[in-house]
Amino acid sequence: MTEEFLPITHLVFANLKTWLSGIHHGVSAKHLQAYLNEYTFRFNRRFYPFNAFRSLLGIAGDAMAPTYAGLYSGDWTHPTCSGCMC
Repeated sequence: MTEEFLPITHLVFANLKTWLSGIHHGVSAKHLQAYLNEYTFRFNRRFYPFNAFRSLLGIAGDAMAPTYAGLYSGDWTHPTCSGCMC
């Protein structure tokens, strides 16, 4: 049973590592949750690009963007995926 899931797990983490180092050139611990949220969103919708676009529009309509001061003062925290379908 384990043999079935380990290649998939390895693939997910290998893709995550490549994506983080290739596109973002490093990630700080402060913003790691935001990067993981984006990766999860993209990974779960990789076979349905139109649905990803619709989901993104819906999320963007409800999201409150942080201000520059709030983001770098430490008052604002990245949202988690507890309520979304990530």
